[in-house]
Amino acid sequence: MSARRRLRTQLTLLYAVPFLVSGAFLLSIPILQGRESSPVGVQIGTGPAPPEPGPDLARLLTASALGLAAMGVLALVLGWLIAGRFLRPLRAITATARDISARNLHRRLGRTGRDDEFTELAATLDDLFARLESSFTSQRDFVANASHELRTPLTAQRALLQVALADPGITLASLRAVCQDVLDLGAAQERLVGALLALATGEQGVEHREPFDLARVAGAVLATREEEARRRGVEVRVSLGAAPATGDPSLVESLVANLLDNALRHNVPGGSVALTTVTVDGRATLRVSNTGAVIPPAELDRLFQPFQRLGAQRLGNTGGHGLGLAIVRAITTAHGATLTPVAPSEGGLVIEVCFGGPDGDPL
Repeated sequence: MSARRRLRTQLTLLYAVPFLVSGAFLLSIPILQGRESSPVGVQIGTGPAPPEPGPDLARLLTASALGLAAMGVLALVLGWLIAGRFLRPLRAITATARDISARNLHRRLGRTGRDDEFTELAATLDDLFARLESSFTSQRDFVANASHELRTPLTAQRALLQVALADPGITLASLRAVCQDVLDLGAAQERLVGALLALATGEQGVEHREPFDLARVAGAVLATREEEARRRGVEVRVSLGAAPATGDPSLVESLVANLLDNALRHNVPGGSVALTTVTVDGRATLRVSNTGAVIPPAELDRLFQPFQRLGAQRLGNTGGHGLGLAIVRAITTAHGATLTPVAPSEGGLVIEVCFGGPDGDPL
């Protein structure tokens, strides 16, 4: 027997059994009264024993038994029909949910026709399917983009090696140059794989929290980026106030590093970067702003998606993979922090990340 049939049977018995018990109790009342009645003129307890049940009492017992049997059959039939009617929306929800798969997650259950618990269940499942559809779509796009980004340096490496092998008069200097280009492409692949691992780690969440000072983490990261800032001709203004918080310091370090890298790469010659840490209302706050190109407000949210870049910027132009801000968002979400990006009208980008208090909980 299927689970659906078992549930319908259980509901039928749930309806029918109390009805039968109530009917049997009501029918037993006149029978008991007939058994306890005494003949006229005989005192109970002093005279002879009452006579055996007569024909009237026997007919009453027979009629009661037949009536109770008819009531039982009727109760079972009505209970079966009512249970089927009650479970009809659930059957529709089950059939539609079973039909939905990774290929047609765009389908929805919709309303069941009544404003009841089944409609609420359908709405909850529709929300779940919508999140799954969004997740699967994002996953497919991510895999496609990652495959493209990994394939590009591999194709370039193969082309360089094929050209070198096909040239019979290649010199040692040319071979050294080809080897250096292959090494540079391999380093780009290594950075991309590291960025993908950082993104996956950030999306897994924070398992173990420990206290840290956001100002100290930001200062350590900045010390490793000073040479790049000088090379790019970008001025870095720093204001590091104490900002205690709780979380995963290594992930937070990756967050600060990606914010600084993004601010340095997507800047203009002679531009500037401002790095600030401060505690506001008990929350450790990191603020990174930079000069740069004007970012349309409609493009701002897209920049936090994996492999998304502004306009036609590619790997060779900025040295990035389009993963930095996606990593920032993943780590922010894992810490329960608040991410606030702003694109000023004069150009550049301002990103503020507010962590919870020292206890790690958002305030």
